[in-house]
Amino acid sequence: MISRRSLLSLLLVAAAALAPAASFASERSLILATTTSVRDSGLLDALLPAFTERTGIEVRVIAVGTGAALRMGREGNADLLLTHAPAAEQVLVDDGVVTRRTPFMENFFVIAGPADDPAGIAAATSPEDAVAKIAAAGAGWVSRSDDSGTHKREKALFRAAGLDPEANREGLVRTGSGMGLSLQVAGQRRTYILSDIGTFLAFQSRVDLVALSKPGPSLRNTYSVLQLDGARFERPLHTDEAEALEAYLLDPQVQQSIGNFGTLKYGRALFTPLHAPADGS
Repeated sequence: MISRRSLLSLLLVAAAALAPAASFASERSLILATTTSVRDSGLLDALLPAFTERTGIEVRVIAVGTGAALRMGREGNADLLLTHAPAAEQVLVDDGVVTRRTPFMENFFVIAGPADDPAGIAAATSPEDAVAKIAAAGAGWVSRSDDSGTHKREKALFRAAGLDPEANREGLVRTGSGMGLSLQVAGQRRTYILSDIGTFLAFQSRVDLVALSKPGPSLRNTYSVLQLDGARFERPLHTDEAEALEAYLLDPQVQQSIGNFGTLKYGRALFTPLHAPADGS
């Protein structure tokens, strides 16, 4: 019997295939299964049109969260993955599903909350201490609970703080949704939430929350592209197109564009490229 998750992947691929022909007029295309944060922050909208113009390759984006994107890759329902959960990505590498994992940019997670900070996490000594303070105060928390990269990091923080990430607590809201919608729920409820900094800054004016955590190693957030082994799947993968998109994302000029993204609108870059020229040229 087909699993619910596999059925969801098939429906998403079918939805991409049935998208209006005018949107996918190119003969060359690929399916990019990706985390929602690069869509919700606006980065893909800033990068992909130029890729299509340069190569003639249309990119069909399916933004589902890292966990679902990795499952799509394992089942051969995507041509390229863009995710941010290194440990889960390495499992696919070890299993031979992914032939190459290339980190290409990073930022960091933040714990955001209302400016009056009822749990006092602004004074926390670490992200783990901040999570412990929120739990001890019985303060509200919004969790994506969608097996995304952000959800995986949230669970790691809770475990590091000595808390059960699966336990039901007063004030806990599980959205099962992407970063943008989850931030809006946290804003409406005036509660704490873990978010990548890029999506948080893109939504901050709408949700009226502030970033309260201090940067730390446990909040580092690395984004990678994952190439799949096309020989494993019945569906022919668009490997050439997937490799072209990877090469584009590593292009020095595109890396600079990633490093500049967000500076005009938010006063700071939302992502740090990992392959930018050292001299900035």
